[in-house]
Formats: sequence, C-alpha cells, structure tokens
Amino acid sequence: MEKVRIDKWLWAARFFKTRSLAKTAIEGGKIHADGQRVKASKEILVGQILTIRQGWDEKDVEILALSDKRGPAPVAQQLYQETAESIAKREAEAAKRKALRGIDLSPENRPTKKQRRQIHRFREQDYS
Repeated sequence: MEKVRIDKWLWAARFFKTRSLAKTAIEGGKIHADGQRVKASKEILVGQILTIRQGWDEKDVEILALSDKRGPAPVAQQLYQETAESIAKREAEAAKRKALRGIDLSPENRPTKKQRRQIHRFREQDYS
C-alpha cells in the first residue's frame, strides 16, 4: 500500500471510533499533516508527521505504516509512533492541569444589579 486517505488511516489507527468522527475532526482543523491543514481525502505517506488534537491533548505522531482496515489495538499502535517531544509536552501540560485542578478561577458570585451598572459605566468611560 502506497497511499491511504487520512480519514481512513486515523480510523484504522484507532484515533477515532468512526470515519465520520475522523472527517469531522479534520474539517474542524484538529488534524494537521506536516504543519498544514488537510482535507479528509488527502492521501498520506509513510514518514509524514501528523499533529492530532483530541480534547486537551495534542499529539505529534510519525506514520510508520499505512492501513485502511481497522484491526486490533496492538496492530493499530504499530502504524504510528508519537515523538519524544510530543510525549514530554503532553506530560508537562497534564501536570500543569493537575496542579490547577484545586484552584477555582471563577468568581464566587454574580455581580448585583448595582455592581453591573457600575461595570457598564466604567466600560463606557472615554479615556481620550
């Protein structure tokens, strides 16, 4: 196999449960091939680097093999290899999110009507 559509490969490599979910992610700009946005019909080659954003995580993976058939997970994991930089970056971001988990950044309560009026007046002030 020389070329495979990117949506089929993402499905076969088990990044997405269905091809339509893979296509939606591609159209939403969550998948980049060699730093460029791609279409679902883009044919990929062995050795290309894909950037895949899923939830909070962003993975950079190198394509090691091509497949358009979905197989068991151990076989699917042999189709790609995540770069070392990507793994380190994901782990650092996960640790940062874990550290911020206990901190509540939202305000304790909503502003009252009087406070809201003061906020609107403040925003409408002309500083020129």
